Formats: sequence, C-alpha cells, structure tokens
Amino acid sequence: MRIVTASVIIAALSLGTPAFVQAQGAPSQSEAQTPPAQSSTVIESIQVVDVKDLKPEVRSKVDEIVAQASEEDIQSLRKSIDGTPEAASALKAKGLSSSQVVAVSIADGVLKLFAKTA
Repeated sequence: MRIVTASVIIAALSLGTPAFVQAQGAPSQSEAQTPPAQSSTVIESIQVVDVKDLKPEVRSKVDEIVAQASEEDIQSLRKSIDGTPEAASALKAKGLSSSQVVAVSIADGVLKLFAKTA
C-alpha cells in the first residue's frame, strides 16, 4: 500500500474525538487537539474497525462523542475519507462506505476508521 500523508485526514481529527482517542491509548486531550505537523504525519496502514466489535466501555465513549458531533463535522470527516483513495478502498474491501464511518484515530502511522454497520 502506498504511504499516504495525513494532510487530508487532519481535518477529520476536528470531529471532536479526543476522549475516544484517549480511550484507545493515544495522546491526552490537549495533545489530540493540536494537529501534528502535516509534513511529519505519515499513514503507513489503514485499519477498519466495526464499532460493535469494541469493548462495551469503549463503544459507549464512541457513542457519546458521536452524539456531540455536529452533522457538519461528520460530513467533513466523510468527505475527507472519500477524498483519500486508500481510505475509501480499505472501507470498500470490508463492504463498507464512508457513510458508515463515525470516528477516526491516527496513532503510530495507523489510521483507524471506526464504522457502524447496524
């Protein structure tokens, strides 16, 4: 898979997922709200995670974050995903589309797309 720069996905982090990212073991809320330098953030792989496969406590945090996000935030996130062929392809390989993605996280070169399937 080609290496993808995260410049297109950085806008997706403004979705307001710091608590969710923190639950996944990523940076603290203040660090998560500070976008990394675009030139140094490289996506090496993409993982698609079904929200229903998460532990109940993590899933409830995702649901809380999604409930607080505006429709504009969600649409911006999905537009960024659609504008990134590798991300759209990873979703398609799982039989999903960006319309099912509710959150993302980027850590250690891995872009995780969290999708709701039902």
